[in-house]
Amino acid sequence: MTAEPQDKLTIETPELIPLEYPLAGIGSRFLAVAVDYLIQGIAGLVLVVASETASPIVKPALHRSGMWFFAILAIVSFLIQFGYFAGFEAWWNGQTPGKRYFHLRVIKDSGRPISAYDSVARNFLRIVDIVPGIYGVGVISMLFSSKNKRIGDYVAGTVVVHERPLATEAKIGGAFNPMAAVVAPEVPLVAPEEFQLIEAFLLRREQLAPAVRAQLARRIALRVAARMKIPPEADSESMIEKLARDYRERGGFGKV
Repeated sequence: MTAEPQDKLTIETPELIPLEYPLAGIGSRFLAVAVDYLIQGIAGLVLVVASETASPIVKPALHRSGMWFFAILAIVSFLIQFGYFAGFEAWWNGQTPGKRYFHLRVIKDSGRPISAYDSVARNFLRIVDIVPGIYGVGVISMLFSSKNKRIGDYVAGTVVVHERPLATEAKIGGAFNPMAAVVAPEVPLVAPEEFQLIEAFLLRREQLAPAVRAQLARRIALRVAARMKIPPEADSESMIEKLARDYRERGGFGKV
């Protein structure tokens, strides 16, 4: 029986604040991978043109190399096909250019960022997911998964989620000011667990009672400030907004 799909992944933090991630569906994931394949196609076309331009020099060498050429060609093709996804997701914290364009991100089931090992594992299994073509096995797996997981996601323990831009959600009675949310370069980044807690608060604060909202903001600000050895600001919400913005920008979650 097909598992009932979920709209979001909910993770309970140690502070008992639920952290919610909207799950990416088959449609948005296919649009993202289509952009990635387009980029791969353009890169391949550039390589073909470059090889044809250099053919008077390269062809004699290829003739002498024999089967070595085809072995090297197979390895290069594999790296272009699968190394592209693994490399970008490891480098960009779970995003490829296609995922970044559509605001998608790969994360662990626990909500933590993926590691390089996770990226390699989930993308190596594309070999299985693409069978018999156009991700046939992967689509069937996602249809039977409550979290839209393909085989690679099961192996690596990952999910793909929609990432809401923080600038559209972090508001206090008015528009969010990006220029006011810049932390000095010498200030270290918050820890991933602290960022998850901050993000959960920023997403849910409008639903909290004023007293609870102020108390939670103060507790979070004091906890982060103590760990980072920086003085807490009087406006706790403003402080954690700045820290979250800085984490996204300098930690690879903001601009390309």
